[in-house]
Amino acid sequence: MRTVIYFLCSLLFAVAASFFVNNWLQGFDTPGYVLIGIGHWSLETTLAVFAVTLIIVFFVLYFFFRTLGYLFRLPSQLKRRGSAVKFNRSQEALIAGLVDTAEGNWEKAEQVLIKHASHSGAPLLHYLTAAKAAQSRGAFDKRDEYLKKAADQSPDSGVAIGLTQAELHLSGNEFDQALATLTKLHSIEPTHASVLKLLHQTYQHIGDWEGIRKLLPSLHKNKVLMEAEIKLLETEAFCKLLKQSAETGNTDVIQALWLEIPNYIRKISGVSAIYFAAMISARSGFLVEDELAVALSVNWDTTLLALYGNIESRDMYKQLAMAERWLSLHEDDAVLLAILGKLSIRCANAEKAQAYLTKSIAVEPTVQAYQLLGDLLFAQGDKDSASQCYKNGLELASSEIVSRIGTISA
Repeated sequence: MRTVIYFLCSLLFAVAASFFVNNWLQGFDTPGYVLIGIGHWSLETTLAVFAVTLIIVFFVLYFFFRTLGYLFRLPSQLKRRGSAVKFNRSQEALIAGLVDTAEGNWEKAEQVLIKHASHSGAPLLHYLTAAKAAQSRGAFDKRDEYLKKAADQSPDSGVAIGLTQAELHLSGNEFDQALATLTKLHSIEPTHASVLKLLHQTYQHIGDWEGIRKLLPSLHKNKVLMEAEIKLLETEAFCKLLKQSAETGNTDVIQALWLEIPNYIRKISGVSAIYFAAMISARSGFLVEDELAVALSVNWDTTLLALYGNIESRDMYKQLAMAERWLSLHEDDAVLLAILGKLSIRCANAEKAQAYLTKSIAVEPTVQAYQLLGDLLFAQGDKDSASQCYKNGLELASSEIVSRIGTISA
């Protein structure tokens, strides 16, 4: 429309100019003439006619070349216009695909996104969103295909593609594939927060607590987790590693790991209990006997007390004497009394053992105390009393089980 208006305005201007020039020249007494000779040919006309003709020829030639230039540019303009239309459609398709993905229309979102991906200004978003949609509907082959196309289209966006791929593997419980992808990304971007966070989650899923322990400094330095979260994760990692070391039964491995644990974590009673239990399980409880006794003197804990009673000491009388020192401060502690009874049996002091176990049951009946007392009485030949102890222990154990079932049902 603008071209037509421009053409008409120019034509009007040319006609007006011709009229003005013609009138102006006609005002002279001798309007003049123009003679043009070429070889044997000659052209003679008035100046007015020549001027008007010159204006009209200029106008015609001007628009002829303008039109010719327009025709030459027309294919490229049509191509640009087509590309612009396709680009706008791809943008609309991207928005529609994101909406369908949010609404759970996975297959529809996938089709729309892939159809317009090649004409988009951001094909990476199309392919990554389509990969997520394919994963959500269980089309893992399509997911991998879209991720490959994303890598081909945007080779410089390896981290973004890798993170998406790792997230999809994690959500699909493909932990080995996720770990392989994240390990590669970590070698490229060792300080990338998202890479570190996903790597830490993957290690947790597969139970690689040694990997988490090595990752902790990077998580802290790059502020991937809050300070409190780092401390909790560090504590959990060392607890898990202690339990794993206990399974090896190797005293040197357990002690080497314990020395690597920071002091503020070692002081946590739950952590130290795992260490002491690991050493006792490895039949090296005598190595931590004094340390465990000190821990109990500082912080009275029934779990640590039970572990102390399970130590196979090289000096049983010293072990019993240490436990008896605590009796002055905890004379009505049923667990301590039961432990004293157990240690007295080891020291072959049946009279003292029976007294401790009887008092422990009087304070608070426990299955362990009944069993120890029953074994002691049976060894002394008092089978009737031993049977009664076993019976009481079984009834107590049964009532505890019923109580737990009731708690779970509630």
